[in-house]
Amino acid sequence: MNWDWQFFCQDTLDMHVVQGCFGKDGEITYLDWMLSAWGWTVSVALLALVLALVVGSVIGILRTLPGSRFWATFGTTWVEVFRNIPLLVQIFLWYHVLPAFIPVLQGLPGFVLVVLALGFFTSARIAEQVRSGIEALPRGQRYAGMALGFTTAQYYRYVLLPMAYRIIIPPLTSESMNVFKNSSVAFAVSVAELTMFAMQAQEETARGVEVYLAVTALYILSAFVINRIMALIEKRTRVPGFIAGASGGH
Repeated sequence: MNWDWQFFCQDTLDMHVVQGCFGKDGEITYLDWMLSAWGWTVSVALLALVLALVVGSVIGILRTLPGSRFWATFGTTWVEVFRNIPLLVQIFLWYHVLPAFIPVLQGLPGFVLVVLALGFFTSARIAEQVRSGIEALPRGQRYAGMALGFTTAQYYRYVLLPMAYRIIIPPLTSESMNVFKNSSVAFAVSVAELTMFAMQAQEETARGVEVYLAVTALYILSAFVINRIMALIEKRTRVPGFIAGASGGH
């Protein structure tokens, strides 16, 4: 097989080779284009992850509130709706359908709509993890908070959630990596991320092997960095000797 990695140094307009591979004076090489697309991928993934963590945490907490059937039902409905509709369908709904009913969405760029779709889709999965983490704690954790005179908000904030988040770091790591992989569907609404770059660059240069290998390497690198960051957080926050659920269910 005749591989030619030098095409990354070619200008995207007239295909001449740019010395140093990085364009200047208005030139854009395929390497410039790929790194820009990587930046869009990282931006979509990180913003969607932040949204998913915030919304997922709230929904997960609502599903465990004592004596609140309405909020528990609301949380369960949220999880089932966003978890059971395919992500690509949700993106199309946000892009093509919801703006017809919610006028404020009509002025938003596709980038923002993808972040919303991916964030809410992931929030349903994180909500389940948060709920499971809270319910994995020994029953005495809640009773201890109540005995100290904490309000519901206080014993969630100071007693339950700090321990629950430590428990769910491993599945949260996998979910964070999935966000980066799932961000590839943004190409469907013309967000200039890595997958769209790969498709267009392959059509223009006919160097599909090199393009997709390079893009795959960047996805792997992104996932590896997230994995290492989460592993460091898990190591720093681990509670020595704690075993979830050792004193019975929540």
